Amino acid sequence: MKRSEKKQPDEDPGKRSGGAMTQIREVVDKIETKIDRAGDYSQQIKKVLRVLKKKDKEEVIKAALEKFYNKEELAPYQAELIKMQRHLEKTEKKMIILFDGRDASGKGGTIRRITRYMNEKRYRVVALGKPSARQKTELHIKRYVEHFPQAGEIVLFDRSWYNRAMVEPVMGFCTSAQYKRFMKKVVIYENNFIEDAGRTILLKLYFSVSKKEQARRFERRKNDPLRQWKLSEVDLQAQELWDEFTNKKYMLLKKTHTKKSPWYIIRSDDKHLARLSTMKLILNSVRYRGRNRKLDFSLDPEIVISGNRELKIMKNQKKKYGKILM
Repeated sequence: MKRSEKKQPDEDPGKRSGGAMTQIREVVDKIETKIDRAGDYSQQIKKVLRVLKKKDKEEVIKAALEKFYNKEELAPYQAELIKMQRHLEKTEKKMIILFDGRDASGKGGTIRRITRYMNEKRYRVVALGKPSARQKTELHIKRYVEHFPQAGEIVLFDRSWYNRAMVEPVMGFCTSAQYKRFMKKVVIYENNFIEDAGRTILLKLYFSVSKKEQARRFERRKNDPLRQWKLSEVDLQAQELWDEFTNKKYMLLKKTHTKKSPWYIIRSDDKHLARLSTMKLILNSVRYRGRNRKLDFSLDPEIVISGNRELKIMKNQKKKYGKILM
């Protein structure tokens, strides 16, 4: 069993998902009142080390090592993504990756890790804002199609045309008729652009975060000036509208998960495992030369869930509890 697959029953999942820097910050915050803040950072580090208790030192070391090993574990797969990118360029194929899911589910952070070492000339990250007055009169998917990749290019959509299947109907940003028309037509649209002599690869990823973990991440955004910009109108109502979003997720999978254009659900309470699994999933979608045979490309079945399996889980929850929980 690999390090990332080991279970930690004695570990607080919420604390782990907060990341190594959060753990270190919590330790330092506890002792800041005991040290003189004068001097540069190197002097402050020495002061912190002098007053840190053994237990706190161990916690800081553990958090720093976790961050180091998480980064090391991703590195070989990031190298493989570069190989894959070169293959797409050479064969003039196109890749479209959709990152959808609830707010604070880790989409943006995963995209940043995936693209960190890629050739910037051969990929684009697209995160569209509200449609203009003119765009509202056009076909909903048109403004996304305008950003589709050229030959040899990868486009990663940080939220996609599936906003119309989730956020827009829940928040009242589209009419019931617009929602129904989209759900009826979207699979046809997708089949049209992926039936491109095998040149276009479409990956649909839904990041699934638990209600408890989403609340923790929202709280962090509220209290962190570097993350407050992430708070949106939808964020502020996401917890109250949890069940409405869940029902729309169910209909999304029921109507738009197909054999040609399947959904993959990424369990993202653990950000690191979600990022690692997403990289493996992307790499497994393309056959390219030079693949590192020593790497483990197998997917953790507890992190990556097929659309069909997720539907079964949701149906069972509804039968058992009277409502869907995820």
